[in-house]
Amino acid sequence: MENPFKFGTIVEAEYFTDRVKEVAYIGQFIKSANHLVLISPRRFGKSSVVAKALKESGRKSITLNLQSVTSVPDLSAKLLREFFKVHPLEHIRHQIAHFRIIPTVSTNPVTGSMDVSFQPSASETEMLEDVLSLFEKVHSEKDRLIVVMDEFQEIKDIAPNLDRQMRAIMQEQKHINYILLGSQESMMTDIFENKKSPFYHFGEMMRLQKLPREDFFCYLTERLAKLFPANFEALADDILDYTSCHPYYTQQLAATVWQIGVLQPDTKDVFHAAINHIVTSHSLDYERLWMRLNRTNRWILQRLSAGKSLQTGDYRTSTIYSALKRLQKDGYVIYSDRYEMEDPFYREWILQQN
Repeated sequence: MENPFKFGTIVEAEYFTDRVKEVAYIGQFIKSANHLVLISPRRFGKSSVVAKALKESGRKSITLNLQSVTSVPDLSAKLLREFFKVHPLEHIRHQIAHFRIIPTVSTNPVTGSMDVSFQPSASETEMLEDVLSLFEKVHSEKDRLIVVMDEFQEIKDIAPNLDRQMRAIMQEQKHINYILLGSQESMMTDIFENKKSPFYHFGEMMRLQKLPREDFFCYLTERLAKLFPANFEALADDILDYTSCHPYYTQQLAATVWQIGVLQPDTKDVFHAAINHIVTSHSLDYERLWMRLNRTNRWILQRLSAGKSLQTGDYRTSTIYSALKRLQKDGYVIYSDRYEMEDPFYREWILQQN
């Protein structure tokens, strides 16, 4: 029996969970000539929502995660490589020939995929200008290209003044829609809401929230009922209570519950068995993460895991606030209506250590 839950990759088709309003909103926005900035914590499903909206739109698009980018030449090469997936090299070879810095392009004889690279140069801005200008030239007002850049806050660390260079190029383009995604809310807000930032008010700001519990409950019960007809509603409630409706971890826990139900049907408490399985399988990773933390961060994560107040007098408020911001940036903590552990299984691991 196939597992009806999926996590860890872009979720689509029957694995996609609701988000009807969000997909519809993005779909309508894509039809305009405007740009969209989408913010949410990691693993909330930004990429899946955008991918579904793009698929339904039928528009040409390319997607690049800036976390994989190491330099301006690397950024230029990876953008061009993605562009070849939409426009094969043989169709635009004459355009590439006019680049001021010609890239090296090769083809994998087995997969047929293109590999692109630029040699480091003093004229790195020209590389990026040529690539983004190519995007503009090949498209038109009636055939705009959609360029999706995930983890866009990374632009700050790739190269000095890269944000200014990109904004100068992008503001002149009329045939491209940009969808810029980010998981670091404070950094993304600074990029797009700070009046001194080159990207100030560049596009419409949209924040992706957790899925409504009622919608997620319907999604879970519809699938769990096939394997757990006697207690599928209770299981769905337990899963959502444990994960606080976090999209990624809900899918992960539901998938593990299903797996144990299929492989070990005699398990009496499949819910807690699933939690123990996930925590145990990741225990070495959690231990490595824990060893990298300083004492202040460890204390904060212990308090958050136990649901205890941080205002105890052990640390100054300013120290706690600064530490929370760092932990949020590093993905340990998220904030919705309160600060909480991002990973409920890491929370469980921490509680088990005390």
